[in-house]
Amino acid sequence: MESKINVINESLNELEVSLEYAEIQSDIEKEVIKQSKKIQIQGFRKGKAPLSILKKMYGDALEHEASEKVSNDHFWKQVKEQLLKPVGEPRLTALDFKPGEKLSYKVQYDVLPSIEIKDYKDLSIEIPDFVAKDTEVDAELDYIKKANSEFVDAEVVENKEYQVTLDLQRKDADGKLIDGAKSENIKIDLNNPNVNADLAEKSMGKKVGDTFDFVFTDKVKVTDDEKQNEDAVEVFNYEATVKGIKQIKTAELTEELVKKLTNDRLSSEAELKEDIHKDLQNYYDQQTESITLKRLADKIVAGNEFNPPHTLVHNMLHSMIEEEEARSKKEGYKNFDHHEAHHRLESSAEWAVKWYLLKVEIIKKENLQVTDEEIQELANKDAEKTGISVDKLINYYKSENYIEKLLDKKVFDFLKANNNIIKVDPEELSKKEKEAANEKV
Repeated sequence: MESKINVINESLNELEVSLEYAEIQSDIEKEVIKQSKKIQIQGFRKGKAPLSILKKMYGDALEHEASEKVSNDHFWKQVKEQLLKPVGEPRLTALDFKPGEKLSYKVQYDVLPSIEIKDYKDLSIEIPDFVAKDTEVDAELDYIKKANSEFVDAEVVENKEYQVTLDLQRKDADGKLIDGAKSENIKIDLNNPNVNADLAEKSMGKKVGDTFDFVFTDKVKVTDDEKQNEDAVEVFNYEATVKGIKQIKTAELTEELVKKLTNDRLSSEAELKEDIHKDLQNYYDQQTESITLKRLADKIVAGNEFNPPHTLVHNMLHSMIEEEEARSKKEGYKNFDHHEAHHRLESSAEWAVKWYLLKVEIIKKENLQVTDEEIQELANKDAEKTGISVDKLINYYKSENYIEKLLDKKVFDFLKANNNIIKVDPEELSKKEKEAANEKV
């Protein structure tokens, strides 16, 4: 037997083998006998025809068919003997069988690449410096007040702090009513900034039973081939009939309401404001952490070019498509386009595999590990919060999935500590990145 391993790239090897016929003759004959048991020859019971007759009828076809199975079995013997480490399903790429002479085959198989990781420390990245603003907190407080508003029957619309119930009848350009174009009992809060300005203005001073006309305009794409990139304005004329009027009395954040909203956790508007600010900043901090990790990972992946194993990329892509399809069905979309999803997610799957393999190398190179002492400390802390016993938490934290999660955090903490992370005003950073993107185009 002659064999050699051809290295195609970091993640793809090929085993090339040449065997004398005598080395595989018994295996070929055993496989031919197995095949013969499935063949029905007239005058013989199924599988009982002599090999001599079968060879006269089929020639070398049975041996040729057997050679593929023998090649496959032989490859897996070589995997054990040569301590090969294929990832995923190997692929038979060449087979040359000459009965009575020799058998040659080539099998390509993915392997985990040997990566000499570099450029993962002393990097510089810019991230948005998200800070919760008082205006955002005030907007949330206003939303809470409006959401808890009281609606009181009224006789006349005096200002925008009213809700009107309207029947809306569409009219044509000549002012004639359009049959079948009527909507009834539409409730409209006039203090909503998105309400049509003409409708809000014409509602002033109206009582139940009054009617008024208003105009709604909307931009539509021009379909003319010569003007397909232009917008046109379409005018909609309506007659509105007032069916009901309620005054909107915006809620005050009294002690009673604050307690109700927070299950007695807070009792004043000032405490609620502080709590909203804290929650908003926590959200921004989580966003910042996510952006920081992604940008660090992007830079590390870009600085370590290699070919990831096709099998791992394929599996990752399959998983991504399955998740997106499940999410799509849950949201009510019936026609999921697998081809489009495959094309769109392929680069993301390759990136994810690359980052995973590089992350493993960082863990090995920096000797990052989760110690029993750290798990014990985490379990003690969480036991006080959750009421779950320390022993149960330790068993859970030592599970493979959770250890991986803790290691991920260790990698992220290490990268944050060993790279230059520059916080920039979000608007300035967005403008800078748009300009850079335009320059590339």
